[in-house]
Amino acid sequence: MTDTTQPARSADDMVAEADTGARNPSARWQANLIIGTCIVWSLFQLYIASRIPGVVAQATGMSIFANIVAQARFVHLAFAIALATMAFPLFKSSPRDRIPLYDWALMILGISACLYLVVFRFEIADRPGLWSTSDIVMSCIGMGVLMVSVWRSLGLPLVIIAGAFVLFAFFGGYSEWARNITNYGGASLSKALGHYWMQTEGVFGVALGVSTSMIFLFVLFGALLDRAGGGGWFIKVAIALLGALRGGPAKASVLSSMLTGMISGSSISNTVTTGTFTIPLMKRIGFPAEKAGAVEVASSTNGQLTPPVMGAAAFLMVEYVNIPYIEVVKHAFLPAVISYIALLYIVHLEALKMQMKGLEKPGRHIGPALILILFLSGFLFLGACTYGMILLRTVLDGFMTESVYGGLVVVAILYLVLVYFASRYPDVAMDDPDGPLRAPRLTPTLLGGAYFSLPIFILVWNLMVRTENLDRLSPSLSAYWATIFMIIVALTHRPLKAFFRGEGMGAATVQGWRDFIDGLILGARNMIGIGVATGAAGIIVGTISLTGAHQVIGQVVEVIAGGNIWILLILVAVMSLILGMGLPTTANYIVVSSLMAPVILSVGAQAGYIFPLIAVHLFVFYFGILADDTPPVGLAAYAAAAISRGDPIKTGVQGFAYDIRTALLPFLFIFNTDLLLIDVGPLKAVFVFFMALIAMLLFAAATQGYFIAKSRKWESAVLLFIAFMLFRPDYFLDQVAPKYVEATGPEAVELIGTAPEGDFVRLTITGPDFDTAQMRPTTISIPAVPGDPETALSDQGLTVFEENGVLLLEEPFPGTPHFETIGIEYDYYGDDPVQVTMVQVENDRMPKEVFFIPALLLLLGVVAIQRRRATQPAF
Repeated sequence: MTDTTQPARSADDMVAEADTGARNPSARWQANLIIGTCIVWSLFQLYIASRIPGVVAQATGMSIFANIVAQARFVHLAFAIALATMAFPLFKSSPRDRIPLYDWALMILGISACLYLVVFRFEIADRPGLWSTSDIVMSCIGMGVLMVSVWRSLGLPLVIIAGAFVLFAFFGGYSEWARNITNYGGASLSKALGHYWMQTEGVFGVALGVSTSMIFLFVLFGALLDRAGGGGWFIKVAIALLGALRGGPAKASVLSSMLTGMISGSSISNTVTTGTFTIPLMKRIGFPAEKAGAVEVASSTNGQLTPPVMGAAAFLMVEYVNIPYIEVVKHAFLPAVISYIALLYIVHLEALKMQMKGLEKPGRHIGPALILILFLSGFLFLGACTYGMILLRTVLDGFMTESVYGGLVVVAILYLVLVYFASRYPDVAMDDPDGPLRAPRLTPTLLGGAYFSLPIFILVWNLMVRTENLDRLSPSLSAYWATIFMIIVALTHRPLKAFFRGEGMGAATVQGWRDFIDGLILGARNMIGIGVATGAAGIIVGTISLTGAHQVIGQVVEVIAGGNIWILLILVAVMSLILGMGLPTTANYIVVSSLMAPVILSVGAQAGYIFPLIAVHLFVFYFGILADDTPPVGLAAYAAAAISRGDPIKTGVQGFAYDIRTALLPFLFIFNTDLLLIDVGPLKAVFVFFMALIAMLLFAAATQGYFIAKSRKWESAVLLFIAFMLFRPDYFLDQVAPKYVEATGPEAVELIGTAPEGDFVRLTITGPDFDTAQMRPTTISIPAVPGDPETALSDQGLTVFEENGVLLLEEPFPGTPHFETIGIEYDYYGDDPVQVTMVQVENDRMPKEVFFIPALLLLLGVVAIQRRRATQPAF
């Protein structure tokens, strides 16, 4: 690797500065202190995730062991602040070879402020809201050190955003405009700091709780898998599978980045992990430096959108959207998969335009048609495996009533068998990207590390498989057991292979322990930024709960959008990109979802749109992630450019150009929720997948200006039109027949009773806003009760009565389904009454899929025209 050593080192430095810490003390005791703290933090997280504290507490009668778990988030942040202070220099001029005195002072103050809440928890509980002087002092210290820790580990963006919200908490009441919107008159120092630090409404809120209980374990799992060799195995399998195809290294970059990105918590480290190997290969087969880096950037950022981890945002969505984890995975799956397949297609089109070839490969050549068959059959295989796991678990129920010993036996046998087969082949190791341009054979590469898939199998099993007698485990317990097994793999796979080969086990055992320790260290270092970021993001969430600040942002966006839903969505997308710049995935999601998701929901309802909550959260999440490759910040683009020696701005621009297809998806799935598999059965899900995939590939071909041959402008326009017809057939159906039957006045009540069972009825409510007294509409939906409109309304806590031909609405009672929306948003006792101005019931129309027929016929026409000009095979 003579040519790429320096760029890779520069990229690693960038990862250290952004993710793991750039300080490397020369004093051995300081270096050991950082390493030891990382190890202790990882072991602490494993301890609290297990059932050991509860067992010990029950056996000894000492509640201190159970209290450790209850107070875990305070200890979690103390570890994050300590490591941020030791591992990240405060200024560019700060020493990197030692920890200066002021950092020792900051570390002690930060740890003290966190552990103060543990040591004096009983005294604090006795004076809720009546904070003492020491409470306020420790809160000031904690907030200050936390913001410094965020600055040094993540840069200024999150500090500026969180600081702005703190200023609003103190001074927002002085603005008459903001006060009229939020009814917030300002907060005293005691009230605000107590809200932020002394309670679980701010810094130690839901975000930090999820970081403590779930995110750390998944990050640790990924770190152990990488250090044991699983990350390298992913890359080698991708090269073996796709490397011999046209533009093969770029396609392998996409696939390997998807595999590592599924369990990675950072698009930057994902870029460097796979890019160090794939970017030089891409350059050698003809990709320009900027395009090689851009392919890696687009692949790595999209990994944060791919289940099961999604940059740890999946677990936050469970809390914010209040749906089971398996539902989050289901809704996020299809957009992520078709986005990745489209990126593979874009890479293929780039290779066609530049007339590239693939890598040489020994043995039988696997053609693109066979790979496509393997890929598509992979979905059937996954489905069969899932069904098989359910059957297996059902069988095991008979002797697993209170334990999992039967399952452990099965997994242990399978692990030994896979390791035995792996020992028949050479160890999977990364080749020199400057060496001969050859792709490895698939069979020995796949079998040489197949046992690395077992911990992932266990993770998926525990998260998704459920039988009558055994429920799915929580995400935290699932990650815990998967991590425990990953530790076993890291410690034993090398000695076992040495044993099966008849070699000495001593060196292999030592290397296994090194992998284990390195995984503990890397997992903790990767969590530093996430730990302090979730704490700082809690400041934003706490400010919103204290002041209603999101209403101010919503008012501004609403005024600019002027009620136009498309302008609103574009504004939110741009603001999500801006807010997401320079933030890690987890903090990114917390910030954009807290600020932007309520805006889409409220303004959309006023415009007559009822968006599913998960669709809105995925919308803002997608654009927050795309900030990772958006200039001028785009940290992943800078990391890729450091490896490719290209221009980072051009790399970011090209990466975003590749990601246009990803930026398109949120605008589509928020209107066509079939893409999120909402209320879609298994057979229809397969149909939706294939049609959406065709549409996405056509969109990619149109944006690249190349389909079967180089496209003329009108052909690209036609391809875009066909893609839109396949993505949004309901738009064309709406032009032919109205989507809803509408009624007002007394007829509206009768219309409610005509809706069939299982459908929803839409009610447009208009009344004076509680804060501004201005008349505004909003739209809600209620389940239909066929033939009984009064029951349909009363079941939702709605009381409607007619007066002079107008349907008036009484104030819903607290605790009823719509109290949190229309109940607190309208003034029911003003001069203008709250009315039900319109009722809509879904119309009985022909299937929207009918419009797929003309779209596909039009596509055949484009194919026929372009085939005459084709100068090379399409694959």
